[in-house]
Amino acid sequence: MEEYEKATTVMCTVIGMDYANNLSYRACSLCERTLPDTLNDTLCKFCHNNAAAAAAASSSSSKRLFRILVSIATDTKVLNVMCFDRAARVLFGCSADDFFHFSKLHPFAASNAAKILEGEMFRMTLSRPKNGNAQHLRAVSIVPLRSGFKPAIESLKEFYGVKPATS
Repeated sequence: MEEYEKATTVMCTVIGMDYANNLSYRACSLCERTLPDTLNDTLCKFCHNNAAAAAAASSSSSKRLFRILVSIATDTKVLNVMCFDRAARVLFGCSADDFFHFSKLHPFAASNAAKILEGEMFRMTLSRPKNGNAQHLRAVSIVPLRSGFKPAIESLKEFYGVKPATS
C-alpha cells in the first residue's frame, strides 16, 4: 500500500467480490454512522436520531449503505479494495436499500452480481483509508470502461424476469 500514499487512478478488471459477508450495513440517516443490524436498537448513539420519532414523522431513521470488498487486477498486481456507497452504486446501479430488498426476494442475487461484474473493466481512483485500523485501499471513484456496461441490478432484473416499474 506504500505506493498509494495519495489518490491514484488505475485501469483494472474486477476479478472477484466478497458476497459471503453483508454487502451493506445500516447507518443513521442523519449522521451516517454505523448502526447495529438489529432493528431493536433504534437510537443513534452519536446524534440521538430516534426511529420512533422518525416513524411518527413518516421518515426513516436508518438506511443501508454499501460496503463491498472487491478484488481487482491492474496491469502489475492484484489488489483488494473496499467500495463504499458512492463508488458501489456505480457497480450496482441502485441504492443499498434497493439491493437489500431485491436480495430478500432473490436470495442468490449477491453471488450472481459477483458473477455479472467479474471481468468488467473500470478506471478506479484508489486512496489509502483515513482510518488507521482499516486494511484495504478505498475505491473513491469508479468509471466503467465498456460502453455497453450495465449495472448489476439491470442484469439481475433481466435474469430474474423482473419487469421495470412503469410510471
